[in-house]
Amino acid sequence: MTTTLKSKLHDDLNAAIKERDELRSSTLRLTLAAITKEEVAGKEKRELSDDEVLKVITREAKKRREAADAFALGGRAEQAEREKAEGEVLAEYLPKQLSDDELNAIVAQAVEEAKASGAEGPRAMGAVMKIVNPKVAGQAEGGRVAAAVKKLLQGG
Repeated sequence: MTTTLKSKLHDDLNAAIKERDELRSSTLRLTLAAITKEEVAGKEKRELSDDEVLKVITREAKKRREAADAFALGGRAEQAEREKAEGEVLAEYLPKQLSDDELNAIVAQAVEEAKASGAEGPRAMGAVMKIVNPKVAGQAEGGRVAAAVKKLLQGG
């Protein structure tokens, strides 16, 4: 039987509790709570697919990065470190992020595809994003993708 991402999180949580790894166990608890919240949102309770669980983990990791930045700017280094460490725990469950070169190659290809279908210049942003997003799902943050697309469309 294949294990789902959610059951892997549960198993890792139990292991972290047994090892008394407070950081890991609290991070996994919060993530599992976010997954459960997502499962009960809407009209009826449902089991999330691995892809949906991955989206929740990605969202949680992004929250940690943003919180770490905010704490660092506020001069609260200890909390910033804690958020960064939690983000690193979550990163273990996410697919490897694309390097800038890999991302730019995918974007360049998408720009060519968009040009072939008649979209050009800055107005082609939406068309290019539609091509790029499914290819980089979970491997690059939306803001990074948008910046790369914008840069290429402006001839950079």
